[in-house]
Formats: sequence, structure tokens, C-alpha cells
Amino acid sequence: MASPLHKLLLPLLLLYSSIQLCFTIDTITTTQSLKDTDSITSQNGTFKLGFFSPPETSNRFLGIWFNKPVISIVWVANRDTPIEDNSGLLRISENGNLELLDGSNTTIWSSTNGLNISKLSTQAQLLDTGNFVLIQSNLTDSITDPNIIWQSFDEPSNTFLPGMQPTFPDTPNKNHVIFKAWKSENDPSVGNFSVGIGTAGLPQVLTWNNGVIYWRSGPWDGNNYIGLPNVDNTLNDGFVLDIEPKTLAMKFAPEDASLLFNYVANYDGLVLENYWDDGVKNWTVGWLAPSSKCEVYGTCGLYGSCDHDKSVCKCLQGFEPKNLDEWKRGNWRDGCVRREKLQCGIQGGDQDGFLRLQTMKVPDNIEKRSAFSDDGCRSQCLNNCSCLAYSYHLNIGCMVWSKDLIDTQQFSAGGVDLFLRLPSSELDEGNSHKRIAVIVSVTVVGATLVVFFMFFLWWRRGRTRTQQGKKEETKKFSFEDNVGQLGLQEPPLYTFDVLRNATDDFHEDNKLGEGGFGPVYKGVLKDGHEIAVKRLSRSSGQGLEEFMNEVTVISKLQHRNLVKLLGCCVEGDEKMLVYEYMPNRSLDAFLFDPVNLELLPWEKRFNIIEGICRGLLYLHRDSRLRIIHRDLKPSNILLDEDLNPKISDFGMARIFGGNQDQANTRRVVGTYGYMSPEYAMGHFSEKSDVYSFGVIVLEIVSARKNTTFHRYEQSLTLTGYAWKSWNEGNVDSLIDPMISEPGSRTSVKRCIQVGLLCVQEFAKDRPNISTVISMLDADIEQLPQPKKPPFTEWEVSSEDQQSSSVFSNSVNDQSITAIQGR
Repeated sequence: MASPLHKLLLPLLLLYSSIQLCFTIDTITTTQSLKDTDSITSQNGTFKLGFFSPPETSNRFLGIWFNKPVISIVWVANRDTPIEDNSGLLRISENGNLELLDGSNTTIWSSTNGLNISKLSTQAQLLDTGNFVLIQSNLTDSITDPNIIWQSFDEPSNTFLPGMQPTFPDTPNKNHVIFKAWKSENDPSVGNFSVGIGTAGLPQVLTWNNGVIYWRSGPWDGNNYIGLPNVDNTLNDGFVLDIEPKTLAMKFAPEDASLLFNYVANYDGLVLENYWDDGVKNWTVGWLAPSSKCEVYGTCGLYGSCDHDKSVCKCLQGFEPKNLDEWKRGNWRDGCVRREKLQCGIQGGDQDGFLRLQTMKVPDNIEKRSAFSDDGCRSQCLNNCSCLAYSYHLNIGCMVWSKDLIDTQQFSAGGVDLFLRLPSSELDEGNSHKRIAVIVSVTVVGATLVVFFMFFLWWRRGRTRTQQGKKEETKKFSFEDNVGQLGLQEPPLYTFDVLRNATDDFHEDNKLGEGGFGPVYKGVLKDGHEIAVKRLSRSSGQGLEEFMNEVTVISKLQHRNLVKLLGCCVEGDEKMLVYEYMPNRSLDAFLFDPVNLELLPWEKRFNIIEGICRGLLYLHRDSRLRIIHRDLKPSNILLDEDLNPKISDFGMARIFGGNQDQANTRRVVGTYGYMSPEYAMGHFSEKSDVYSFGVIVLEIVSARKNTTFHRYEQSLTLTGYAWKSWNEGNVDSLIDPMISEPGSRTSVKRCIQVGLLCVQEFAKDRPNISTVISMLDADIEQLPQPKKPPFTEWEVSSEDQQSSSVFSNSVNDQSITAIQGR
């Protein structure tokens, strides 16, 4: 008969055994080897380590894979030395290393690390990241305070996992191979293709085929790889380069940590982004490169450019095929040659010039130069006869090319401006072609207008419907036709019922706010996707023109600092715009709210200033359209979950022509307090947006609204008070007291000076937005002294002082159209 003590000890022993089993399921110890039939699983069940055989072979390999119904191998230990039977054994050796043995006790693979450690002090663990680590630990602390002496992340095979951080010295003209593809789909031995980082010129991701470049991402600018098409939509899941002094590191951290992501160097030369789709229970390719033959390195040869959308090569202007017969057959590898020699260095020759090529993937063999502006970069290239082309990118600086241009592409969006050096005769020819094209275009357009006018007269004469109801019906169809004429495949047209259901019949609880256009509601689509729905109010001063303008403009723009338009709705009198949902609403909800303001330390505020700047730079210079926003203010700056800014509300925006610097308008639109003086008189340019940005900068620094400034401070506006404080050497009185981070004062004062430079009275005195970014990043060390802004001060009377409290409580923040409130 069991004693009471035995009855008590038996459950405790069982519990202890189960706890030990839980702790060792992801671990190999000195007393627990891993046989071919065994496996270990990471603590959260994501990864498994064990032996496997690829299809069509009985060879055995030790590897790590995602623990999913569809296996995806992410690491292989003995990839070039397979075990021919099931005799494999993984254990910790006498010197404390991992070793893989075959049936004859021959070491097939080991984690040799140059150390000779006591066997009793090491153990191996498969972590939840997929990293297999060898740990040195004492017997009392177990692995609570581990010292990793080897890890599989330091010896990757063909897969890049989140958490990996391959690091190497930033050595000029050095190739760092990181991932090596399998030889074939069923053979994990090292194949022909490899992926890594090349540092010739500027760091970029490269794929090599037997050591020869097969594909390249283009340079890393700190945010994106600028050689990828549609750069804002690619590699946006945390695949980045971290460039530190003398060190390069490749990092991968998806925005959604719950998703299973990886990048694979495939056996056929493709770099694949894979993610697990729970809906279909399989792995899905989210992105791949090269995605077309255009992206294969050097497809068009020297001085050839590949049209990414059409996958067709053409010679750059001023060049012709080197081998015309082969070129016509589609064999473009011989490339192109100049039609006429450059004139630089030739006595009596005309000066060379530059042809601007837009939305380009820059050629390989980049040489970086020190220049603070586009003009400085141009001057350096023009004065150097060996310089064949240049490009200026704000985040990178001046790039020049003195070697033959290769691997150039023409994108439909994204890319950069490339300035190609040509003799003046080639530039003149290009201009004559353009003049001919303009004449032909004008003739065709004129003839079309005449036909259209005649048709309009015929239609008007035959019109017989006079009832008001039929007029409304005609209006409805006219509006829908206009939307259809945009030719938008994306964003889609939503039905009214879909948006009504998503917003719970536009319930007041889902209302996010209301502007001049109308109310904005939060909605949730059937698939769980959150959206923001802007519904045109029937009493709004805006209508078809502003609605169409916003759809037309923003649907063609893609940038991380611009709000994304998902679609629109047009049914009867209903006009709605559907945007991505911004959980933190707008900047003014934080900046002018004492509670939310605590969530905006200076680092966040400066990040918001820079983000607005980069959004404006894209609108003014880098997008395929040239956009002037015309209504920039804090309520039109939306914040995502990380408080990153996104410019919104493009109903008042205007598109400029390529050579257009300024324009006139009969309808002055914007918001009091943010409008530049010349714009209030009907003239606008990109400097009008710069003025509005300057006001916002001063508001961010001071946490005070420009349009509700107090009269008793003897300043009409915040800009006037900032100017007064600057002249008196008392800018500390302007700074929000909540900005208290150590060392922030220098950056804050620089922003005040930049803000004042942006709000100078005359547009010609204000910097353009690219110069503003250089000022903020301290690329320009010595900033010019600002001049007096407009609307600075007034004489204060006793009545003004008595009414100051009434004035200070104003919350007027409405945009205006034709100098009328709306």
C-alpha cells in the first residue's frame, strides 16, 4: 500500500518531468542528441529543426523550416555534404561545438568557432526567430543569461529572415556575398546565384550569376532603393540597409511582426519576398526581382535604356545602335554609341549641355561628389570633361558618371532625374523634334475642338428635355462620365451601399471630423480593412471641380508622406472619397491639445517637419506631375499609428507644366493665416506652399496656432511674434515649454530660423523645398538671415486690449475660396 508521502510525491514528479519536457523541446543538451527521426520545435511553434530529404532524392540534410503544412526550408547545415542514409546524428562535441555525424562517425558539418569550451557548459536552442544558437551557460543559471558563441544567422544559406543582421565593413569597391541560392529546386547545394551588398560607388543590393552582376536594386537613399520601379510600393516590409561609419548592415523587420515573411535567393536568380497566407494556407510571393527582362543587368547594353512597362530597349537620345541588325532582332546587348562627339576640351567647339531624363533608374558605376545643390552638381559635371552624366538626389547628394552608362531604365513612376551630357547639336535636334511634336499636337487639338464645338451646337439645338427631374438625371450621368474619363483602374469606384454599411449608415459615433468639403467618417469594410470616408456635404462650397481635382491628382501620386486614396463613390447626388485610415487623425489634434501634446516630444515633432518636407518635395519636384497644394495646414496633415505625417486634401491642388514656375488664379483658395501675400492677390507658385510650411514649422515649435494669436502680444500673427522674438534675441520665449529634451535647443532654433526664412514677404527670398531639407539636415551649416514676414504687427488700442480675450478664443480654421469663407 502506498504511503501518503508517495501519493504526494508522485504528482510532483510527473509535473517536474512535464516541465523538463517543455523546456527541452527546443533545446539540444550534452545528454540529448538529435537523431534523424527526431526534431525540435521553437517555443512558439513557428520553426522546426530536423532532417529532411528534398523531392526526387533520398539524401538527408539537417535544416530549419517553417512549421507549416507547406514546408519552406530556411537554413541548411550540410548543404554540400549530404548524408546518404538515415544515420545522421547532431550532438554537442567534446570541445563544446555542434557537430553533425554520419553512420561512420565522420563529421559532416560542425559549428566550429575557434573556441575550445567545456562540453558541460554548452547547449543549442532553436529560437522563435528561426535562429539556431549555441549557448555557453553555467549549470546554475541554465540559459537565463546566455552567451551566444555561434548562431545560424551568422551563416545564412539562401533565406533572409526577420531579425538577421549581416554586418560587414563598408569597404569601397567590395562585394559582400550573404545568401547563396540552391543549385536547383531539389538540390540545396550552393548554386550559381548569390545575393549580397556591393559598395562600388554607393551601397546597393546585388544578385550575381557565377560572380557576374545579374540584378541590382540601385543605391540605398536611407529610405528606399531608388533603382526599383514604383519605389514606394516595393521592399516596404523593413528590408533596409543601415549605413554607419565604416559599417554596413542589412536588416529585415516587417511592419507586422505577426506575419511570416522571408526573402529567398532562388535557384533561378530571382529574389522572392514570401509570406504565409492563412486564407489559402500556402506561401505567396509578394514581390520579386528581376520581374522582367528590363531588370536583368545590362539588358540594353551601354547607353541603352529599357522601358520598364514595355520591356523594350531604346538608345538614349544622341546615341544609335552599335549593331543595327542585331538590335532589330531584339538582341540589344551590344548597346549604343554616340552619333556625335562631345565638344568639351575641343578648341572652338560649342559648349556641351545636359538633357533631362525623368523617372529613370540611374546607371551603375556611380561616383559620389560633394555638392550642396542640384546647380552645384551640374557645375561640377560641366567643368569636368570626363563627366558623362549627373543626378542630384536629396537624400544621397551629387552622383556623377565618368564610365560608360549601363543598366539604365525608364520608369512610369518613381526613379530620379538623370542629366545626360550631349553636344549642343544633339540638344538642338531634340528641341526641334519637340517643337514639331508641339505643332502637330496643337493642330490635332484644334481640329478636335472645332469638331466638338460643332457637335455641341447640334446637340444643344436638338435638346428638348426641360423638366427639372430630367435635368438632375442628366447631371448625374454627366458626373459619372467625368469620373469614368479619368481612366482609373485603381482606385476603384465604391458603391454607396458598401460605404454606408462600412460607416454604420454614417453614424455620428464614426464621425472623425468635418472640413470645408464635408464630414469624414471611419469605416470598416467586410474584409476588416479600416478606411476613412470623406462625404461631400450638400451645403459645401466645393463641388464637382474640387472633387474631380482631388481624384485626378492624388490617384496619380504615391509617397509615404502623402495620404493614399483607395477609391471614390459617385451615385446620384452623393460624392465620396475613400482614403486609408489614419488612427491618429490630424496634426492639429495633437499640436493644439494640451493632453495630446505630451505625446509629441521634439524628436517626433522634428520627424513630422521632415516628413512634411519630403512630401512637398515629391509634389514639387520628384513626382511625374508637378503639384502645388495651395491649402497646407495642420488639419490637412494626417498622422499614422507611428505619428508619421501624410499630406492630405488635394481638392485645391494645381498641376503645373514642366517649365511652369508660377500661375495666376481667379479663385483664391486656402486658409487664412497660411496663405502667402502674393497668393492672396491671385498669384501662386511652389513658394506659396513653402510659406504655408513655414507657418506650420513655427506652430510645431511653439504649439500655438497662427490664426488665433493674442493681440496683447502686439503681433497680428504667430509669424509676427516669431519675427519680433528673433530680432530681440529672445527665441526661447517662442519655444513650447514642453520641449525639454537635452540637446534639442540647437535643432529647435535652427527650425525657427528655417521657418522664418520660409515666411519672408517676397516669394523670391524664400528657399525652395529641397533647400529647406538641406537646411534642416544641417547640410547647409550657415543659414542666411531671414527678412521681415508680412502681417507682423499693429498698433494696439485700448479697444483692442479689451477685445483680446474674444479674439484669442477664435477657432476659425476654414479654407477660403474666392476670398469667401466656406
